[in-house]
Amino acid sequence: MLFDLDLILQVYKGFKEKVDTAKSRLNRPLTLTEKILYAHLYETTELKDFQRGADYVDFAPDRVAMQDATAQMALLQFMQAGRKKAAVPSTVHADHLIQARLGADKDLQESLNKNNEVYNFLESVSNKYGIGFWKPGAGIIHQVVLENYAFPGGMMIGTDSHTVNAGGLGMIAIGVGGADAVDVMAGMAWELKMPKLIGVKLSGKLNGWTAPKDIILKVAGILTVKGGTGAVVEYFGEGAQALSCTGKGTICNMGAEIGATTSTFGYDDSMRRYLAATGRQQVVDAADQIASYLNGDPEVYTNPEKYFDQVIEIDLSTLEPHLNGPFTPDLATPISKMKEEALKNGWPTKIEVGLIGSCTNSSYEDISRAASLAKQAVDKNLKAKSMYTITPGSEQVRFTIERDGFIDTFEKIGGNVFANACGPCIGQWHRDGAEKGEKNTIVHSFNRNFAKRADGNPNTYAFVASPELVTALAIAGDLTFNPITDTLLNEDGKAVKLDPPTGWELPPNGFDVKDAGYLAPQEDGSTVEVIVKPDSERLQLLSPFEPWNGKNITGAKLLIKAKGKCTTDHISMAGPWLRYRGHLDNISNNCLIGAVNAFNDQTNQVKSQLTGQTGEVPAIQRSYKAAGLPSIVVGDHNYGEGSSREHAAMEPRHLGVKAILVKSFARIHETNLKKQGMLALTFKNEADFDKIREDDTFNFLNLDAFAPGKPIDIEVVHADHTKETITVNHTYNDQQIGWFRAGSALNLIKLQNQK
Repeated sequence: MLFDLDLILQVYKGFKEKVDTAKSRLNRPLTLTEKILYAHLYETTELKDFQRGADYVDFAPDRVAMQDATAQMALLQFMQAGRKKAAVPSTVHADHLIQARLGADKDLQESLNKNNEVYNFLESVSNKYGIGFWKPGAGIIHQVVLENYAFPGGMMIGTDSHTVNAGGLGMIAIGVGGADAVDVMAGMAWELKMPKLIGVKLSGKLNGWTAPKDIILKVAGILTVKGGTGAVVEYFGEGAQALSCTGKGTICNMGAEIGATTSTFGYDDSMRRYLAATGRQQVVDAADQIASYLNGDPEVYTNPEKYFDQVIEIDLSTLEPHLNGPFTPDLATPISKMKEEALKNGWPTKIEVGLIGSCTNSSYEDISRAASLAKQAVDKNLKAKSMYTITPGSEQVRFTIERDGFIDTFEKIGGNVFANACGPCIGQWHRDGAEKGEKNTIVHSFNRNFAKRADGNPNTYAFVASPELVTALAIAGDLTFNPITDTLLNEDGKAVKLDPPTGWELPPNGFDVKDAGYLAPQEDGSTVEVIVKPDSERLQLLSPFEPWNGKNITGAKLLIKAKGKCTTDHISMAGPWLRYRGHLDNISNNCLIGAVNAFNDQTNQVKSQLTGQTGEVPAIQRSYKAAGLPSIVVGDHNYGEGSSREHAAMEPRHLGVKAILVKSFARIHETNLKKQGMLALTFKNEADFDKIREDDTFNFLNLDAFAPGKPIDIEVVHADHTKETITVNHTYNDQQIGWFRAGSALNLIKLQNQK
């Protein structure tokens, strides 16, 4: 089925003229990123040379995609927006609520039994508002988008940080919170700070054991988890053109782990091949008409330092396979150095489980190359020393790899195929024994490896690698095994060596699937009824947040001073909490329970300024709310790193937190806070972080004069009655201050739709 051809043709029809106009006005060559952004300016946006990293710009994305966990809150908000139908093509993908435990069929049925109420809600809301619905088991949102919706030169947003995966097909695809999705589905402009540009020049060609995954693992080691914040990463060069389309998708997918707004590649033959193989030859024919406009200008790539804010060069011919981790995706170690690093750091070297697939590495190419190693293990009489699991990214991929015998090959080395869903990658893994908290090592081809991420065990050391390397390490059972140089003893006691993996970029016999899992909405959904039971534990209709009263916030209590890394996993955990993603009050019981309290180094234990006693974070905050006391949260650098989940902003807002004050924010989380009517503030002087004490009270001195570019002064009152004033910064513009005044961006949309 070919989706959205009319939309794509319409985008291409005006693309050339818009880009030419922008080049003429700016009087310079353009990167691919700039071409797509300038071609998607909102209709009322004045064309000018926007300042990167400074100017807020209104855009008009072509489409919206939502996964089931975030779609619940996004659609609950959209129901209040006063629209009869989504203004742009939009889809919902049921992929997050399926827990991996026994195997695909049993796990899918268990999810249908447990989550039927939520699935019915999502399907009915989608049907009512003209939104496409992909059923449980259809696949992971990012793989399904790549197979069906992504197109070169397009712009989309999605309520998942790994929406950026679609950059593998030459899109500008950006992860956002649900409130941003509501803006676009309501026909409003979508606001983004004009991103900075990082160019990555790839020379040479991958060979042997090295895979596309190793490129982004290397880049993550260079830029760190915050080095790409506020920037788009654009890959170019002969090495980029030599990569498969799905390999490009893997690189873009994991760009979320460097904080990048998104990543992208220019239109080339690999994209043509992939589009044709997935039934979209008509898109190829249309894209070929403007092919030069779907790449950066030649002058840009000849002198990249002149047009990018930062340039990185990587020679793929000399790139080594990498293992990144543990506990952070930017700790990059070449495989040749792993033995030394593991010994030095005391990492457990016995690998308990190897896991491949999920949204970032579940293409036919990935699976076929991993299967070639599994077949070698069988042929060379090797038995896998570790447990081994496979998570296909879509039903189309799963059906095709089963047809081509790969699943049977994996089963011969003890592999277990999980459902076409996120599974262990997001903590939806019922791993037997994880509750014991034992120190252990796993290797996987997912994108994130934060503590507790996969199985809830803080002592699971998770390392990220390509599916090929994960498979080899699972066969060896040893983190220090280097397949390039080392041998293994087979069941006959003979030393054997694994040959480099081989595979197919695309299935030689084409893709195949019986039921892809798509449900189209009714043309007229006005008669569709959406039911939310008043006593439901899973779903709750939203009540608008209260508008700001225009006065200074005074008497605010410190809820928690979070120490070190505080991701959205720490602020609003996933795993078992996913069941409450549609019920704001219930899920708020996980608010900040993973954040480490700087005053006692414990999680979910903070001091109440009402009683002096220590208690759980949500309970203490609820007591402040009941007493009519505002509160604030203090945090460190890159606060809100990780998933796009807006629950991490909505929960503290719902519980009465007024401001988040940190050293720096991750992009999506800062926007989510603004959208929900929260104050997202940063220390002007980072050393002031150390001045914050456990019993502090905060009085805002000039919030009543809230204005763009104007710092805010806060009086900090300590328990010994001493006081000091600190100055904090913010990045709010006039529109965003309007959200704050109205109580939330959604409140403002409702007011505008009522006019």
